[in-house]
Amino acid sequence: MSKPKGFEKPVGVRDYLPRATKRLRRIERGVLDCMARWGYETIKTPTIEYYDTVGIASSTSDRKLFKLLNNRGQTLVLRSDLTAPIARVASSLLREEPLPLRLSYHANVFRAIEEEAGREAEFFQTGVELIGDRSPEADAEVVALAIASLQAAGVKTFKFALGHVGFLNGLFDEALPGRSEDQKALKERLLHRDYVGFREAAESLGLNREQQEELEGILRLRGGREVCDQAAGLSRHPLALESLRHLCSVWEALDDYGVSEHVLIDLTMIGDFSYYTGMVFEGYAAELGFPVCSGGRYDNLLRQFGRDVPATGFALKTNRILDGVEDPSPEEELPVLIVYDAARRAEALAEAGRLRTEGQAAVTRLANETGESAEAGDGGRYARVLLFTGENAPASRG
Repeated sequence: MSKPKGFEKPVGVRDYLPRATKRLRRIERGVLDCMARWGYETIKTPTIEYYDTVGIASSTSDRKLFKLLNNRGQTLVLRSDLTAPIARVASSLLREEPLPLRLSYHANVFRAIEEEAGREAEFFQTGVELIGDRSPEADAEVVALAIASLQAAGVKTFKFALGHVGFLNGLFDEALPGRSEDQKALKERLLHRDYVGFREAAESLGLNREQQEELEGILRLRGGREVCDQAAGLSRHPLALESLRHLCSVWEALDDYGVSEHVLIDLTMIGDFSYYTGMVFEGYAAELGFPVCSGGRYDNLLRQFGRDVPATGFALKTNRILDGVEDPSPEEELPVLIVYDAARRAEALAEAGRLRTEGQAAVTRLANETGESAEAGDGGRYARVLLFTGENAPASRG
């Protein structure tokens, strides 16, 4: 294997140049400010965690975790999401805080990838966790906040798809009792949106016509509020029916929030079925062909850290928004360039300090020995140039 050149980076990571970094910070600030107005407090957790706690509890498969060994021989991981670390904190340092907890975050996360074009090993997430409330109202709150957060990030046109893991679990348990491997195979195909493969797998199970139609009927369960009524005719399983009641209550609350126009019900959605326990959702920007937001209910996660409380939340895929959605923000104001000679340095630096106090960016530069201002070649970089040279009052250019 050849030695990497000095300018090369590992596959899946990137440099953010100043313009992109400014925009990323604008997105971050806008979204976190939005979340704060909904009562969510920002939290920061370590970049590295123990594999035996957060690593195992995360929704990320083991082969996608970045693992390290510390000097004691303990296995560590780079965080692959923020939900598991926040569950750890909520179960320990925040254990005595009254519920529900409303926590927000923005951070980089890491996932090992195959060397495929377009896949990132390090990316950014901005999100919330609502801990200690299992009601439909809590689920509706995080969906409504996800919509508000996308708008705060500058995404203008988007759609959210809403599903429920419990409905599929109940329906599959009714149609395929005791056949866990067959159920898992069907869920895998739904997870990857392989509807042709789902039909083929269902046909191979040796079911009678009624059972076959029941399973294939799942693929038609996408639309508005009417989908809940259609789904109720497919299964009489108690879990499926209770899940539908919960999902319909979420929809009704979203209607009262005034955001149901952005939401459709999609009962083929299952999320990571080893992780989520209830409602799941994804948000899609019109400009992009993949999700920019995902979330749902994960009532069993905190139990792994010794605190059995429900939770729900979401994460925005901030770098996808950065890359794929047009920046609606106006150009930032350019800095003022202050050029001075040695005799007037104190005066020039005082003027730079005054401008910065007023919120204006200022760059200072010593004039060259010939007395030229040295701003030649800086075209477009500065709003104006102030000259503190010689004995005259400061001159302004630009």
